[in-house]
Amino acid sequence: MICMTFNTKRDRFFTVSIMISLLVIAVATLWPVVYEVGYAAQTDWIAVWIMIGLFILSVGFILWAWFDIEYTFHNDYLFVRGGPFRSKIPYKQITRVIETNGIFVGYRILSSKDALEIQYKTGLLGSVIISPEHKEQFVEELRKRSPLL
Repeated sequence: MICMTFNTKRDRFFTVSIMISLLVIAVATLWPVVYEVGYAAQTDWIAVWIMIGLFILSVGFILWAWFDIEYTFHNDYLFVRGGPFRSKIPYKQITRVIETNGIFVGYRILSSKDALEIQYKTGLLGSVIISPEHKEQFVEELRKRSPLL
């Protein structure tokens, strides 16, 4: 079978949540830098660079996990990728696929409240929650490949 890739669906709720998170990180890491450089008599440049480095690493990690979400059908398994988080789910291990709105608990690689929960036998938490852009086509393709669905 040919490999098929589905992109993630993105909605306003998650976009606003990411933007607020980035703003909080910016304030928490860069405000001390502004204070240190602008108001302190002697600037501790090591601390300034550490805070700037923490800001860059934190924001980079969040943006990587946000923009790099894909769900790819391979011959024997579904590959779910979200930034550094990756799961290889054999089709034989998938037991159930259900629509869910419980997006705040469990293992999830998604960017929309319009989500699917894939339950499988070998998962550490037993399932992964994803949000493919074309949900009906995704489920149809998964049913073709998974013998237990």
